[in-house]
Amino acid sequence: MDRSLVHEELERARHEFHELVEHAGDAALRRRSNGTRWSNRQLLFHMLLGYLIIRALLRLVRVFGRLPRGASRGYARLLNAGTKPFDVVNFLGSYAGGNTLSPHRMVVMFDHVIEKLHRRLDAESEADLTRGMYYPTRWDPFFKEYMTLGDVYHFPTQHFDFHRRQLTLY
Repeated sequence: MDRSLVHEELERARHEFHELVEHAGDAALRRRSNGTRWSNRQLLFHMLLGYLIIRALLRLVRVFGRLPRGASRGYARLLNAGTKPFDVVNFLGSYAGGNTLSPHRMVVMFDHVIEKLHRRLDAESEADLTRGMYYPTRWDPFFKEYMTLGDVYHFPTQHFDFHRRQLTLY
């Protein structure tokens, strides 16, 4: 895994998030996004959320990556079985977060989580980056059946780029 590429991805996403929020007026933020039931503001929060959940996903990989593969396979099956409740929580969480947090606060949070991810990535050992686990592929199109810790570091920017195309800010 090339850490410098992940660092570049994180910085690019940070820069784009700043640009998106700073150039969006109130009317644009209230406008419906393309292909979701969220407004642009709610979708921006959802894009932020993709980075916020990574810290939890990294912890899961660290735990399951040390266990026999069958443990994470069973866990992924269990999570896949709970896809419908996850979808509801995912929608409502982004709906509420997008309506509650100001765009300025989202930018501050984005900066904070990116800084933490940079530091965490630099602290990972090569062995840790190759450990992995099975993932619930029905939860997100960017979850692969088996993902290493290195793969997980790429996930939030893939998620970000996908949803970036759904914004209707301009």
